[in-house]
Amino acid sequence: MIQNITVVGSGVMGRGIAYVAATSGFTVNLVDVNENALKNAREEINKIAEKGLSIGKLTDEIFSRIKDNLAYRSDLDEAASKADLVIEAVPEKAEIKRLVFEKLEQSAPEQCLFATNTSTMSPTEIGSYAKRPDKTIAMHFFNPVHKMPLVEIVKGLETSDETAEIIKNTAEKMGKETVIINEFPGFVTSRISALVGNEAFYMLQEGLGSPEDIDKAIKLGLNYPMGPFELADLVGLDARLNNLRYLHEKLGEKYRPAPLLEQYVKAGRLGRKTGRGVYEYTNIEKELMKK
Repeated sequence: MIQNITVVGSGVMGRGIAYVAATSGFTVNLVDVNENALKNAREEINKIAEKGLSIGKLTDEIFSRIKDNLAYRSDLDEAASKADLVIEAVPEKAEIKRLVFEKLEQSAPEQCLFATNTSTMSPTEIGSYAKRPDKTIAMHFFNPVHKMPLVEIVKGLETSDETAEIIKNTAEKMGKETVIINEFPGFVTSRISALVGNEAFYMLQEGLGSPEDIDKAIKLGLNYPMGPFELADLVGLDARLNNLRYLHEKLGEKYRPAPLLEQYVKAGRLGRKTGRGVYEYTNIEKELMKK
């Protein structure tokens, strides 16, 4: 039974996972070596909780639970030492994930399960970084974590059925719907989303239409909740480019990143987090998006 969860990485996804887990009654340690990142995560989580309380989405009891259940730490060894489940949410780079899992193997209890919040990378490969591939799995959360209902659970080659079932139950306790799939690059959602988003950049590059009109066409014509450029700005153009490069390497030419997307990333236009991506965001808009 999962009671204590350690989330590694306090970026957009890590802080969202930590918030949802604490809201759901788990004891949570949010870990990051960057103290400023931890401070920002704490401030954003407090804002989300305060807004939820003010509009009636959170009760006083749940609001207090978040405060009581969620700790912010910079020492991974200490945080992992009592964990039943570690959810890794660091950047999508193999060398970073390897360092995290090698360290976790030394400090986490033998029975602790390992989950990676990757959106494209191989849980089988990530499972090889430690010595418990049967206890390693992917939990693909979606942004913003406290609003998006799905967790895509991805079994690696050696992930046990028992691990998959425990993770499914844990995600459901967090209030999420789940699908359990077998590993293949990009899983289900990232393969489709990456294709749509990349094609939109090719359209923009070709002068087919404005970002606003392309987004509007996709939303109203195909009933998408967000347009591909709105979504790219939300998740980060650098993250989208990393995913496409990985899928291009694994699945071939149809995932080759659009040159315009690469230019935007080189220019530092990474989306909402930098104030400019496909669209520009004022300080007021950025504050609203944090909430």
